[in-house]
Amino acid sequence: MSSRRDAIAGDLRNQILAGRLKAGERLRPEPDLASHYGVSTPTLRSALAVLQGEGLIEKIHGRGNFVRRSLRRITYVGGGAMPDVPTPADAALRVTIRTAKIRARGQLAALMNVPARSPLTEFVCLSYDGESPHSLARIYVPRDLAPALPEESTSYVGVVAKLAKLRPSLADVREKVSVRLPTQEEASVLRIGSTWAVLAITRVMTDAAGRVVEAALLVFPGDHADAVFTTHHQIDQRGTEE
Repeated sequence: MSSRRDAIAGDLRNQILAGRLKAGERLRPEPDLASHYGVSTPTLRSALAVLQGEGLIEKIHGRGNFVRRSLRRITYVGGGAMPDVPTPADAALRVTIRTAKIRARGQLAALMNVPARSPLTEFVCLSYDGESPHSLARIYVPRDLAPALPEESTSYVGVVAKLAKLRPSLADVREKVSVRLPTQEEASVLRIGSTWAVLAITRVMTDAAGRVVEAALLVFPGDHADAVFTTHHQIDQRGTEE
């Protein structure tokens, strides 16, 4: 089975790399491909899974398998900084935003530093480059600081800007960056293989009283994401005066 799987994956891979199957093009239906290669549907799907793991194709539920387009690169700027207006790359992305009232539990309660079942507002932001998912952001805010999604906010940047106006002044922003494999849910939402590395950023913002006013869990497929952090050093004025 593995030899047939690898042979099918190799043939389709060559067609994609040679340009015979173009970016955004829909592959033939799975039953047709299975018949063409003389294999069972499970064997064909195993071959397609190999290509999905390599980032060459993506499967859209109810529509089929497509040659994956090259996505725009995204640069995460550390320190909690967000642009006042969308960049050209941001403006080209389509963003869906879902909001929900939830209760803090387990790791989320620990991240927010609140008792279990404390009321929170969750914002789930999924950006698309064309028809392909681009990045996933989950933002958590104490409910008294964001009782509902701002109606005038129609983008991720808009939501972040509105939340910044609602919360107290920040005293500290802590970010944890890691490269890991996606969870099953993340792989499904972003349409990537389970062996494809993602850039995961956990950002926690606190005010002067030490209260966590926002926590964000950000996930970017590793093939089109960078993270930039700048360290500012204070100059010793005594040394310069001498």
